[in-house]
Amino acid sequence: MKTLFNPLELGRYTLSNRILMAPLTRGRANDKGVPQAISADYYSQRATAGLIIAEATAISKQGRGWMNSPGIFNQDQVAGWRQIADAVHQKQGRIFVQLWHMGAAVHPDFMGGDAPVSASKVTLQGALMTPQGRDRAFTEARELSKTEIQLIVQDFVKAAENAIEAGLDGVEIHAANSFLIDQFIKDASNQRNDEYGGSLDNRLRFMLEVVEAVSQAIGSDRVGIRLSPMSQVWSLADSNPEATYLRAAEKLNKFNLAYLHLLEPRPEDETSLYLTPKIRALYQGVLIANGGYQADSANQIIGQESVDAVAFGQAFIANPDLVERLNKGFDLNKPKTEFFYSNDAKGYSDYPEFDM
Repeated sequence: MKTLFNPLELGRYTLSNRILMAPLTRGRANDKGVPQAISADYYSQRATAGLIIAEATAISKQGRGWMNSPGIFNQDQVAGWRQIADAVHQKQGRIFVQLWHMGAAVHPDFMGGDAPVSASKVTLQGALMTPQGRDRAFTEARELSKTEIQLIVQDFVKAAENAIEAGLDGVEIHAANSFLIDQFIKDASNQRNDEYGGSLDNRLRFMLEVVEAVSQAIGSDRVGIRLSPMSQVWSLADSNPEATYLRAAEKLNKFNLAYLHLLEPRPEDETSLYLTPKIRALYQGVLIANGGYQADSANQIIGQESVDAVAFGQAFIANPDLVERLNKGFDLNKPKTEFFYSNDAKGYSDYPEFDM
């Protein structure tokens, strides 16, 4: 029976274990989106993960709407990521970076007053911090033209090429959590009546075009994708998530990707909709689960072959040596939530390893 500690063939790589680090936005880049040396320390400390999936990283200025989040669309940012890749590789780790366009979640404060963009005219429910202050409510996004959609596809391609130039091992396409690709997928936000809207396959078209273009550019065996079938971030939901995300998984089969990563916590109520097992039945490649797993539940789902690996989020924030702690049954540090989005090493790269 397979466990967290068995090797895994993932794309062109053989991972030493099935304990992956989930992408975690931490806000330690500078105000121009350039990753700093502190992040090289942070990621290299966690290099024993089978694979690090680094934080959501903007593919363009238009797509960046989170304070001190990194980008990968200019050479200064590429240089910042290169020091991270080098530090992880010096410790024999593997690292992908998650490619991100926030779509309607980008406040005009980040773009000199220009409106955000999305599949359709939509206003997300909620607010984010911007350069102008806290709790800045989202504003109405404008609908992208078909020409603009193709330009964003090329932004994903360029970002993926930049990732490889920086020495990163691959990329994860962020198609989850109500950001731009998910805004095209969900019928609550996609009200288009052209080939990018209406039918389910049309709503999936943008995602599939991004996947195809990025795969052609850097090789599908260096490309993963993340979906969040049941998420309703900023009150954005799909009316039929089962049909939508099963179809998405089925359509992704043809690309022979490195992996499909699902953010979907297991519901406590057994009658609640839970799509991971149904997606496993359809998806033919490596499947990664993420969503509140502990060592026992992660080993169980891998042993049942329901998924191939499990990504851990907050546990990796607080435990740079998480792999060893899980392997030996050591207690885990508790994350210091008050420092999740601060600007220095405290609560970031200062967590202790286990002291015997």
